[in-house]
Amino acid sequence: MAIIGKRNQLAIERSSSPGLYLNGGELGEILLPGRYIPANLKPGDKLDVFVYLDSEDRLVATTEIPKAMVEEFACLKVVSINPRVGAFLDWGLAKDLLLPFREQEVPVRVGKQVVVYVYLDPQSKRIVASTRLRRHLNRTENTYQEKQLVDLLITARTPLGYTAIVDSDRLGLLYHNTLGVALTIGQRLKGYVRTVRPDGRLDLTLDRSGYQRIIPLRQQIVTALEQNGGYLNYDDSTSPAVIREKFTCSKNAFKQALGALYKSRRITFEKPGIRLVDNTHFSPGR
Repeated sequence: MAIIGKRNQLAIERSSSPGLYLNGGELGEILLPGRYIPANLKPGDKLDVFVYLDSEDRLVATTEIPKAMVEEFACLKVVSINPRVGAFLDWGLAKDLLLPFREQEVPVRVGKQVVVYVYLDPQSKRIVASTRLRRHLNRTENTYQEKQLVDLLITARTPLGYTAIVDSDRLGLLYHNTLGVALTIGQRLKGYVRTVRPDGRLDLTLDRSGYQRIIPLRQQIVTALEQNGGYLNYDDSTSPAVIREKFTCSKNAFKQALGALYKSRRITFEKPGIRLVDNTHFSPGR
């Protein structure tokens, strides 16, 4: 059976002037409008389509890929507000996604990016969004471990730091004093569990802890040097934001890696930049 709000592999039932009707199982036939029909279609083909309700609440399919599907978190732009029902978000489809007023933790404004959870309203069967994120997070026992690699979605800036959704599962916090660069709401990046608190809350970091973070970073810098003719215009005076973008690490970790490479006579400082030194005795783990 086809699932509303998800991508489905559906078989073609019949052709008509509006488009193709696909077999939606218990949901019946689902129209794929003509403008979405792919070229070079063969008899018996199944189509990979996203199923949702159109502006007249009819089931339709599209080959377009939305920015978020049901049961996913995403950062979407507010494109309009209807004073009777709520805000509408750009999620990559012809019909914008509704963010009802009742699902807005704080009122949103046109042009703003907001982090939302996408879900299927059990009564109307409409796909809607919510900024009330906590009610859609996992409340079961925390099984995360310190130093565990996780995926992060930045949701808000607080006086202490940035809150982030961890692995689309639960909230964690990145403290300002552990960051060398500002983050943006909706940014996705890799991070690590720094501490698991007794209450199950997660403290996060963007860098691996201890010297173990330096070993792969040293090799990453050497590889970048080799690929760039032995010279890079990065050193300990480079801004934290540039370092984070290039090497996905903090400036402190970068400086430690440069120091280790210099001590092992693998690089020299050009001021500005660094240059690779031919040292066949170098080992990334030393």
